[in-house]
Amino acid sequence: MTIPVFGLGTFRLKGQQAVDSVRMGLELGYRHIDTAQIYGNEADVGKAIRDSGLAREDLFITTKVWTTQLAGDNLITSLEESLEKLGVDEVDLALIHWPVPEEQVPLAEYMTSLLEARQQHLTRQIGVSNFTIAHMEQAIDAIGADNIATNQVEIHPFLQNRKLADFASRHNIPLTAYMPLAYGKVMEDETLQRIAAAHNATPAQVTLAWLLQQGFMVIPSSTRREHLKANLDARKITLTGEEMQAIATLDRGERLANPDFAPEWD
Repeated sequence: MTIPVFGLGTFRLKGQQAVDSVRMGLELGYRHIDTAQIYGNEADVGKAIRDSGLAREDLFITTKVWTTQLAGDNLITSLEESLEKLGVDEVDLALIHWPVPEEQVPLAEYMTSLLEARQQHLTRQIGVSNFTIAHMEQAIDAIGADNIATNQVEIHPFLQNRKLADFASRHNIPLTAYMPLAYGKVMEDETLQRIAAAHNATPAQVTLAWLLQQGFMVIPSSTRREHLKANLDARKITLTGEEMQAIATLDRGERLANPDFAPEWD
């Protein structure tokens, strides 16, 4: 089962706000919902999915296992708890949310556990998130590139992550871009504004189109119906080669997700 290229992120959304965002997204046509254990909203996402009345087979649900749950049997147990909160028998994609800092748990150990979760039919596909090239190399050695459905990482015009993207491409591992709109900073950029005006679009739509045209999957989020719809409409935009190159020049290595336990980035 392929991962839908356009998904709905739920980072920082909790309670009724999370329920409403997912509900609106599903009404507008989103079918890929991205959550995580650490977001504290898996039950809210599950409620919105149940309330939608959509058939389970029409949805693609992603969750991520937190770093404190990666040792020993904890990964399997925590994923079972996620399924209960979401109200599903299995998710479509389970990711390692972050590599464990300082190798406190061997990477091969938790990648093997994640593969076991798939074999137990807790998830249909498995992958990683926030993995550097070095981490991806270890993951490939542990379970093989064919078993890694995606690496979900921060990518937007101001952080284009080209070294990692090149490595992933060589190993046929798709990348999923989170924070694709750089917390709204794309709206303020003159280059993106100029290109957007030429397409009668918004800088956010242009940014999403730029990512999609490079083969990245995207998971933007919003709590406003008009923004959810506008984001989805980015699929209708085709940028010229010149416009793609103009956006490529915006890279300034501006990383927004960089907690104190983050790895040494490429």
